[in-house]
Amino acid sequence: VNYLVSNILKYFLIMLVLAGSVCRYPLGMTGGKIQDEDISASSQWSESTAARYGRLDFDDGDGAWCPDVVAEPNSLKEFLQIDLRTLHFVTLVGTQGRHADGMGNEFAQRYRIKYSRDGGHWVSWRDRKGGQIIEGNKNPYDVVLKDLEPPIIARFVRFMPVTDHSMIVCMRVELYGCEWLDGLVSYSAPAGQEMTLHDQHIYLNDTVYDGAVSQSMTEGLGQLTDGSWGLDNFTQSQIYGVWPGYDYVGWTNGSFPSGSVEMTFVFDRVRNFTSMKVHCNNMYALGVRIFRQVVCYFRSESDWEAKPVSFKPIDDDTNTSARFVTVALGNRMASAIKCRFAFSDAWMMFSEVAFQSDTAAYNTSLGPRKRGHPTRVHPDDPTHKIDDSNTRILIGCLVAIIVILLAIIIIILWRQVWQKMLEKASRRMLDDELTARLSAHREAFARRLSSVSSEADSTSTYERVFPLGSDYQEPSHPLHKSPEFQFIQLIFLNEIYTAFADIVSQQPVSSRGYSVAVVTVPLPPGRDGALEEFPREKLTFKEKLGEGQFGEVHLCEARGMQDFMKEDGDGIGDEPILVAVKTLREDATKNARNDFLKEIRIMSRLRDPNIIRLLAVCVESDPLCMITEYMENGDLNQFLSRHELQDSGGDQKNIPTISYSTLIHMATQIASGMKYLSSLNFVHRDLATRNCLVGTNNTIKIADFGMSRNLYRGDYYRIQGRAVLPIRWMSWESILLGKFTMASDVWAFGVTLWETLTLCKEQPYSDLSDDQVIENTGEFFRDQNKQVYLPRPACCPDAVHSLMHSCWRRNAKERPSFQHIHSTLLEHRAELHTD
Repeated sequence: VNYLVSNILKYFLIMLVLAGSVCRYPLGMTGGKIQDEDISASSQWSESTAARYGRLDFDDGDGAWCPDVVAEPNSLKEFLQIDLRTLHFVTLVGTQGRHADGMGNEFAQRYRIKYSRDGGHWVSWRDRKGGQIIEGNKNPYDVVLKDLEPPIIARFVRFMPVTDHSMIVCMRVELYGCEWLDGLVSYSAPAGQEMTLHDQHIYLNDTVYDGAVSQSMTEGLGQLTDGSWGLDNFTQSQIYGVWPGYDYVGWTNGSFPSGSVEMTFVFDRVRNFTSMKVHCNNMYALGVRIFRQVVCYFRSESDWEAKPVSFKPIDDDTNTSARFVTVALGNRMASAIKCRFAFSDAWMMFSEVAFQSDTAAYNTSLGPRKRGHPTRVHPDDPTHKIDDSNTRILIGCLVAIIVILLAIIIIILWRQVWQKMLEKASRRMLDDELTARLSAHREAFARRLSSVSSEADSTSTYERVFPLGSDYQEPSHPLHKSPEFQFIQLIFLNEIYTAFADIVSQQPVSSRGYSVAVVTVPLPPGRDGALEEFPREKLTFKEKLGEGQFGEVHLCEARGMQDFMKEDGDGIGDEPILVAVKTLREDATKNARNDFLKEIRIMSRLRDPNIIRLLAVCVESDPLCMITEYMENGDLNQFLSRHELQDSGGDQKNIPTISYSTLIHMATQIASGMKYLSSLNFVHRDLATRNCLVGTNNTIKIADFGMSRNLYRGDYYRIQGRAVLPIRWMSWESILLGKFTMASDVWAFGVTLWETLTLCKEQPYSDLSDDQVIENTGEFFRDQNKQVYLPRPACCPDAVHSLMHSCWRRNAKERPSFQHIHSTLLEHRAELHTD
């Protein structure tokens, strides 16, 4: 009870913080706040697919907005437009396809966004590196959320589907953010300049400015209002992969004869301004200082007022930190402000400008902060926004929830005494009833089970089997409508879950990574598994890759990792490298902690060029972390899906291609890594392209992150909300008998090879439902030549197809070993180079 109460209070405080500081509210497509008349489109397929049906998670009409014509490649004629009525700060977008209860299967794989603040001038959204394409949906069901970096300030937003070939697309969308209470419509200023520092070029331009840019920036918004501010050292950035000086807009004194930089800020209406806050760099050792003086003029109607406001900041030569300088504006009324910032040294650099007024005392920057900044927030931080429109309602709801939970706690305490007395009796009754029900059905299927049991290997991890017999129906028959089948399927699913749980409990790896198919786990030969402790402060969070039941996996940037890679760290230098960090939740059970430490011990001894390597650990304090390699090109599934096969005859314009020889090279590396694991009697149990990472020169390394990533949620079959199984990659004996062996990994390799040669363009058995996939495994068991195999890839020659097919042989002992697979692929690759 104490634990529950403390967590309630903790979550209450967290929700208050989130409600007050994060601008990521749904803006009303799903909730209905955005009216039908505010949603329009370039065209519509029919009245039932009109623009008003393009609401996320709504199935009205035919389930989505669909344009009138088939979308042409790279065409931007079709769009879904949303009018937010007022300016909003949009930080996140969500998209979904059209399902319509199985009657539709259209979605936008990619799209672009355009936005406008006045409805006349439209701007194409670009990310911080200039890209315009946003990756959309992979299927019509799942909601795909994408952060807008940088966020946009707009009233009108258009979603524009982009396709590589002619196809029908449908979309449901939602926008996330909050109302733009500041009202800043644009700022104009001289264009940022370039600094040369020790032969290093520092680019201080406004990269994301959406107005006109030549010698000056005119009528737009950009980095000075994007919700992010720079570090103390202007040559560095918390954003990965950008150039030095990215966070700042800067000017040199020598380019301005007047000795000052003039900036003009235009607002949506006349406002009563109280202050302006400017985030400035102050590395005076390099000739960069905060401005010496600022003079601001105000315009309410058409002319500028003659009386300006002047302000001089306090000069502190001992403080080199970047800072916000607050300029008092004296409650002046204006719809535009023109400020002249005087140089106090060779350079002047700004990363954020914020205005406060009596009706909107908030900052212009409401978006997500740069990573690493939360520790620098102060009470007067202008990026700390409170959205009063939703906070009061949220607080009221939270208080009501707490009252209800407290009442529930009182009831629990009152019933606790007599509930314990009834607990034993209830369990005994439940066990008796369950035993009687299962016994009756086991007797009914005893003769059918005996034939299946004889097939089970004596070394099987458990002896339960799926009851297949003379009344087994073909996959084309509607088995799901049979009451008898429903009960059999329920037993079957529970058996799989129980078996899978039994196997996991016997493994040293709680995250279901490299695992052993026996209770006694042999450690790989090699040095002791202990690794050096890595300093947590040298890890910089970049992206959350996924999460599981007991922890999370993060993509991080590690500084100084070369000291921990003594064996193969040559050539890395002092540059930070990308790593994957698997963490264990602080509230994990003792068993989970022990399993996590065992996994560290085992992975520390794995040494193979095609297996992800454990580099270091953080175990001296919670949360426990293991740091592994991460390849810069991501996982193989996503990598291949972005490519087309060379000489495929299709339109290859602007699409990267990959050769068949390279695909075989990748498959050979996977076989090599699996050959190493099999030599140690390790069973992976989840081999697939999603669990293979791609590095430079198409280097492949096997990992185990797929199950924890939301991106591949559709690849796993969930059993009654508990266990998840990659059934489309599993052998028939793994599904029906619960056997996970080297031979079952060979089966999964065959599927992985099929994925590779099809460039991951579709899911294995994509034309079969999950239930039909399970039924098809029954046909493999019966072995009456009725089983369905994966189709032959278009580029697959006879020799490789024969090897692939041999991985799916019914008899596990007849499947090839990984050593044979590896040697066969090596020979085939050599023949390709000879030809």
